[in-house]
Amino acid sequence: MYRKILVPLDGSKLAEVALPHAESLATRYDADLVLLTVLNPPLITDQYAQAAELYQQQLETLRKDAEIYLKGIQGVFKEKNIRSEFLVKVGPVVEGIVHTADTIEADLVVIASHGRTGLMRVFFGSVAAGVLNRVEQPLMVIRCSD
Repeated sequence: MYRKILVPLDGSKLAEVALPHAESLATRYDADLVLLTVLNPPLITDQYAQAAELYQQQLETLRKDAEIYLKGIQGVFKEKNIRSEFLVKVGPVVEGIVHTADTIEADLVVIASHGRTGLMRVFFGSVAAGVLNRVEQPLMVIRCSD
């Protein structure tokens, strides 16, 4: 049923709540997991153009940190004989998840949601809600609490 499962992660323990669910599905369906982190650094405006080199250095540091984080999770799955790969993308988070789901031809996206509703969701937004409204693949949302 599922061959490729996309698991977006932001480096937080709350996001990792999705991992056991993805692991279970990967084991059951002999599916591959694709671990994804989307870095959304601030935009550089003209007044900060002179800081472009520093910006690139910081972005590279964020990318390396994300790769180390995802390699660690990938290692845990390897020990359990679960095939996985990881990707680090740069850009708006929701768009990065949706685009990656399409590009890798994911059969399922498994994502954690912080479970905010009402005004909290309006003020803080919701990546899971944004993905829900835009992704064409089936989406499993795992609700977690802070």
